[in-house]
Amino acid sequence: MSTSGLYQLTEEHDAIRAAVRDIAEREIAPYAAEVDAESRFPVEAHKALTAAGFHATHVPEGYGGEGADAIATCIVIEEVARVDVAASLIPAVNKLGSMPVILSASEDLKQKVLPSIAEGRAMISYGLSEREAGSDAAAMKTRARLEGDTWVLNGTKAWITNSGVSEWYTVMAVTDPEKRANGISAFVVHRDDPGFAVGPKERKMGIKGSPTCELYFTDCTIPADRIIGEPGTGFKTALRTLDFTRPTIGAQAVGVAQGALDAAVEYTRERKQFGKAVSDFQGVQFMLADMAMQIEAARHLVYVAAARGEVGRSGGKVDPDLGRLCAAAKAFASDVAMKVTTDAVQLFGGAGYTQDFPVERMMRDAKITQIYEGTNQVQRMVIARSLLR
Repeated sequence: MSTSGLYQLTEEHDAIRAAVRDIAEREIAPYAAEVDAESRFPVEAHKALTAAGFHATHVPEGYGGEGADAIATCIVIEEVARVDVAASLIPAVNKLGSMPVILSASEDLKQKVLPSIAEGRAMISYGLSEREAGSDAAAMKTRARLEGDTWVLNGTKAWITNSGVSEWYTVMAVTDPEKRANGISAFVVHRDDPGFAVGPKERKMGIKGSPTCELYFTDCTIPADRIIGEPGTGFKTALRTLDFTRPTIGAQAVGVAQGALDAAVEYTRERKQFGKAVSDFQGVQFMLADMAMQIEAARHLVYVAAARGEVGRSGGKVDPDLGRLCAAAKAFASDVAMKVTTDAVQLFGGAGYTQDFPVERMMRDAKITQIYEGTNQVQRMVIARSLLR
């Protein structure tokens, strides 16, 4: 019995990793510290990723995209996050914002939105959360009403990643307040639509290169055909979207953890104390070993979750365990990222606490992976409900 290819990525996946790593190290890493210090959008990363076709690899070929599978997209995000988490939000949020369109929109709406993203002419963001509707997203207050051949939106969205630089926004709004979650619909809003505005940037702990702002809708008027799917199906689309995007946050977490480990290995080899390399001390070696084990376990969980979602979508089957697996991948990988980046700072000692080295930025950036796209406490609720149903 041949064991060739029994449990491994394809040659294409390996080639994608090598190509993205080369771009990341040459064209993204040199600007990462500056992007963080100045809280500016990583234009160099956006230009490099777009030129290479890695800005939105998930968009199907029928809309001008690469049609890459979910693991390939995770690899792209992972490799970019290894040098700059903020830059990795370019491909990650392009997928988050466009998946509702890919999953549920009409063919006309797909043709209107997806080609510009595939070509890199536009980015897309995702508008679900509000100040008082975070984990309890169904409690949102943003409203949409149908007036003739237009929808009119009123309300405010919060914590919207890449807002201001994105041209398109997938927005969830209540169309029937009596039905709570079943009264929420999804829409595509363009930044030039009347009544739409982007608020000031949040002052954040990390991912400073990715702008996070509120979105304001003041009698924002959009064409009636910009609704995604049928009225009342928006929240279902939002939740289904997260089953395809939570693994990308896991990939982001794996990437920043790997970057921190790589930096720690290099530093402890070179740093001398008590007459020998810091890496010669067994206590340090055990820390590095634990970091490597945890990263590898997280990486495999992320890839399995991504693959299961891809198989289910392409086969038209609903995997009853997909939500649990994606929640596990996101929660486990982000917990690993926080622990590994914290340990990396420790291994650098006092130097790790300064901005002369990248690990303090990695530690600050890693924290958000435990929070966005569902806090890790919510992930554990998802996992438990699945086990106990």
